[in-house]
Amino acid sequence: MIQSHEQLRQLYAEPAERALLKQQLELDRYCLRFIALSPFVVLATGGANGAMLDASPRGGKPGFVKAPDAQTLLIPDAGGNNRLDSFSNLIDDPRLGLLFFVPGFDETLRVNGTARLRDEAHYTALFASDHFRPRLVIEVQVQEAYLHCAKALMRSRLWSAEAQVPRKVMPSLNQMIQSQLGMTSEPESQEAMVARYASLIAQEQNR
Repeated sequence: MIQSHEQLRQLYAEPAERALLKQQLELDRYCLRFIALSPFVVLATGGANGAMLDASPRGGKPGFVKAPDAQTLLIPDAGGNNRLDSFSNLIDDPRLGLLFFVPGFDETLRVNGTARLRDEAHYTALFASDHFRPRLVIEVQVQEAYLHCAKALMRSRLWSAEAQVPRKVMPSLNQMIQSQLGMTSEPESQEAMVARYASLIAQEQNR
């Protein structure tokens, strides 16, 4: 069992100089372009007093995360399950990690920093549409940013059509949750769920 940094390092070679030097203190033009192309980011947060960590997917049209300058990102809230895991964690511990994806790119972008939850009209208006206005916006103060190599996505063949798994190999989300909870009522079908979500998303993105 590995229980120390020294034991861990003995298993691996020292990182290449480039792997260390690529980490930046702000977003350069390549990072900004990557974010502008990205429709999907994973948001990682941690809570107080040893609470479990949380990783939450966030999506929108490419560029839904805005970068008003090289050290600031703005991430709008969108309809969810109202558990507020990420937001509650950020109140207790403002540190966060972001992992940006671009469909077709095997490289990813990692951004670390601290966050504030902004509900002022100036922030929410930036993402408002005729039918939707976010309740809050995550304002990220960027402290670290670096491009991550392609090996993980290449191994997973994430974007390969041949690697896609038919959705029907598992029950619908509602069927699985109702089974987990021991519920006997008729679950919402996969088709009905997708149609309902699509309607909500269309309202959010109609701007």
